[in-house]
Amino acid sequence: MPKKDDNDFQIIASNRQAGFNYEILEKVEAGLALHGSEVKSLREGRANLSDSYVKFKNGEAFIVNLHVSPYSHVSFNAPEPTRMRKLLLNRSEIIRLSVAVERKGFTCIPLRLYFKRGWAKIEIAIGRGKKQFDKRDSIKKRIHEREVDRQVKRESRRKNQ
Repeated sequence: MPKKDDNDFQIIASNRQAGFNYEILEKVEAGLALHGSEVKSLREGRANLSDSYVKFKNGEAFIVNLHVSPYSHVSFNAPEPTRMRKLLLNRSEIIRLSVAVERKGFTCIPLRLYFKRGWAKIEIAIGRGKKQFDKRDSIKKRIHEREVDRQVKRESRRKNQ
């Protein structure tokens, strides 16, 4: 079952690799155009954001490769799991995002999928792909922070004894 946040968010899926593979520059919240059985499937938490991205076509935004598994109780007319789904954004947001994506090295990726006050929402971001050395730096930074946290925890335990 998806977990609930304090702000009436029900997080369905998140793209944890996005922060590692991309340098996130700007985030935007968008609605999703879904079929009824897809909404029920999302309420069961059956979605996958990996390998999905946002495509701009004819002044509209679509999410490609968002995998929503078919609802368990639907017998026929189940939509294709990886079909293109329209994103509900303002015209100015679509133009701003599409111009940003046209620049070399930039892409638009989904970060998380959630319900907000009963409506399915997706958080998308403009990101620049990290090079291999940037990823290594991220790993080193994470390991260093973990070591510092361990040291602080050890010191606090020693003081309490």
